[in-house]
Amino acid sequence: MSKILIKNIKALVQVGEHIPSVIKGKKMGEIPMIESAFLAIEDGEVIAYGSMEDWGGIDDWRDLEVIDADGRFVLPAFCDAHTHTVFARSREEEFVNRIKGLSYQEIAAKGGGILNSARRLQEMDEDELFEKAFARIELLKSYGTGALEIKSGYGLTVDAELKMLRVIKRLKAACGIEIKATFLGAHAFPAEYKENHSAYIELIKNEMLPVIGKEGLADFIDVFCETNYYSVEEMEEILLEGKKYGLIPKVHVNQFTVLGGIRKAVELGALSVDHLEELADDDVLALKGSACMPTFLPSCSHFINIPYGNARLLIENDIPFALASDFNPGTTPSGNLSFVWSLACSKMKLTPEEAFNALTVNAAYAMGLSDTQGKIALGRRSPIMITKQIPSLAYIPYAFGDQLIERMIY
Repeated sequence: MSKILIKNIKALVQVGEHIPSVIKGKKMGEIPMIESAFLAIEDGEVIAYGSMEDWGGIDDWRDLEVIDADGRFVLPAFCDAHTHTVFARSREEEFVNRIKGLSYQEIAAKGGGILNSARRLQEMDEDELFEKAFARIELLKSYGTGALEIKSGYGLTVDAELKMLRVIKRLKAACGIEIKATFLGAHAFPAEYKENHSAYIELIKNEMLPVIGKEGLADFIDVFCETNYYSVEEMEEILLEGKKYGLIPKVHVNQFTVLGGIRKAVELGALSVDHLEELADDDVLALKGSACMPTFLPSCSHFINIPYGNARLLIENDIPFALASDFNPGTTPSGNLSFVWSLACSKMKLTPEEAFNALTVNAAYAMGLSDTQGKIALGRRSPIMITKQIPSLAYIPYAFGDQLIERMIY
């Protein structure tokens, strides 16, 4: 049995028994917190919290760790609802190519991008892939990430896609945080199927999905619905097949162009639609009142110099949204969600409170983890982060280059 008492907390953030599973509209600007607070945890479960004035002391000090959090904030850990954490190696040469003027699409046309990562991953054995991903996740945890979604999609062959998903399954058991697996075999078309899309889609449907279902390798299914990738009709075909195996849709859409993918994804019961750098009026109408969580990826916009998603438009229409890192070797080689928080404030004009709600409560929803993650409440086991001594909550996105998370408690 382990017991932890955190006392003299400057502010205990996102805490309470009535925080909803989705926060939207003007409510996104509000975060419940208790100043000068304490938090008691036993075997990872919150058993008590409140103001120091209400603290009644401790009857049993045995096996108790006491943390004096003077000047520090205590928050629920971030939830990262969109990542590509399993990959073979970095792609800094493409970073240089973009500096020299090539676009994302031009790099992909020259054999870079997703197909570049796929070639390298196909050559790497499962154990090495696991070790590299495990090390990355340890770094993400130090940044404050307490729950993580990881996609396949850098395999693009039957064997390599299954290899990725088996690595993710091993990571779930080894990393000490909640991890969700997403099958993204429809990330791009392999070169040999460039002129024969239907043949590759049949490979997904007939050779990948049956094994994924049999071995329980994925929670979600994803498709990159975009010009020069998968059409809305192809997305629908793949998602419908995935649903037969119990896989819930979470899709890439509207990164570069508006194709009508958001409305179709909502119709198909997608838990989230991700990217949304481009938004049309019909997209907003499709999302309004739906159970689908729009998810923005501002560090992708930053790194490849494309527009930032219009989150303020969603707030004005009383639509919730999440934020995620899109951590991947090509377009977002960082999984630091404090930096995402900062970008959301400086580039998307969100308040620190709005962005934090999007990184915790709403991000947990986008992963199907509302019951366990994203808030601090009695009986919950959400991972906890303790900051360094800082003057205010807004200081974290303000001081964007600093590592301000001092400790994580799982």
